[in-house]
Amino acid sequence: MKIVIADINLLPHRERFEAAMPTGAVVQWHPGGVPHDDLRDADVHIGSRFTAEMASAAEKLRLIHIAGAGTDKVDFDALPPDVLVANTFHHERSIAEYIVAAAVMLRRDFLDQDRKLRRNTWATSVYNPAIPQAPTLGAAHIGFVGFGHIGQQAWKLFRAFGCTAAAVTGSGRIPDCGLSWAGDTSHLNRLMDDCDVAVVSAPLNAHSVGMIGDEQLRLLGVDGVLINVGRGPLAQEPALHNALADRVIRAAAIDVWYRYPTNCTQSAPSNLPFADLPNILMTPHSSGVTRDTFAGRADDIAANIGRLERGEPLENVVAPN
Repeated sequence: MKIVIADINLLPHRERFEAAMPTGAVVQWHPGGVPHDDLRDADVHIGSRFTAEMASAAEKLRLIHIAGAGTDKVDFDALPPDVLVANTFHHERSIAEYIVAAAVMLRRDFLDQDRKLRRNTWATSVYNPAIPQAPTLGAAHIGFVGFGHIGQQAWKLFRAFGCTAAAVTGSGRIPDCGLSWAGDTSHLNRLMDDCDVAVVSAPLNAHSVGMIGDEQLRLLGVDGVLINVGRGPLAQEPALHNALADRVIRAAAIDVWYRYPTNCTQSAPSNLPFADLPNILMTPHSSGVTRDTFAGRADDIAANIGRLERGEPLENVVAPN
């Protein structure tokens, strides 16, 4: 069996991964992309991107495994019917940490305090009575837009602080885990009106794109915080920028964007000047990037390759949309 790996995030776990391979497996690392000559006789390709051109070159391919959750860069239409596509997660603990940390930072105005203290201004009610005292996290009601692995793990942390929460999903089917209420996305406006912190982790599809717009942000309100760890286009780009610029909402933490670098070149994450806004925490899709995440993903992928070798059913097989 030949395995080719194009995902640079697995390199720190190379020894761990190779030790878990089936006997006789050949593993080739191509973090810059797999040359077609090496792809031609590969059984397994590990990487987030798989094009029609790659599919035509891969004559023996049996499995495309993504070291993450998203399959939007795989051209399913170009794949032969016997080629499997699988993904893996393990990012929920890391992203949940980010969500809770961002909620504390933004609700208590730590971004603003940091920026002002660099200019010798002590922006706290102790030195300026016009500034209100901030609430603790436990006083917050959390609204989950999407409630899968990430939402459920974040809720465990929020719950430990004493928060209350509600959630909406596409199906409305949500496990009983102490939420105030739950429903399908027809209840999105109620959720946004009720909550202090909106956590967006829904999958991006034809039904969810642009689901957070002007109306939803107005309902979140002037004390509300938006945290998007799902996909950028879940929130409408101009609506989000305007809501922050005009203080329609208090603040946002945005880890997922509207533009991404291509071919290792740097680029702005949006056509709009989010970087000029003082009330946004901007991170480069890094909320899930930890050793914990990718060690777990390396283990999951190795286990699936073992199942493939033994002719057993694979876990996390993804069907085309």
